[in-house]
Amino acid sequence: MGYAKERGKLEKLLTKTAGINVYDEKSLAILVDSHEKYSHTVRILKNKEPELFTDLYTNELQEIKEGRKSLKESDSDEARQTNFTAYKDIIVRALEKTIKTTNETV
Repeated sequence: MGYAKERGKLEKLLTKTAGINVYDEKSLAILVDSHEKYSHTVRILKNKEPELFTDLYTNELQEIKEGRKSLKESDSDEARQTNFTAYKDIIVRALEKTIKTTNETV
């Protein structure tokens, strides 16, 4: 089963997300958008091939949600920047892991 369309979406998100380093409203909006698009894409993959993608859907999305929650709860600029970077790294890892899984199932 081919996953080229979904993999293309994920690769585009990865490119857009990986270059963000500094917390500001625009960067946060990009990360939130990437989170939502990742969630949608991994849900499509899970529905197509539950055995391969259910763990990614469950575990990676939960980790992303926890990262976003930590960012929202940050009470100082330093903590916000640290949690922003952690949130971005979690999204990037989830994207990379999902892309790798789609490549391995071709």
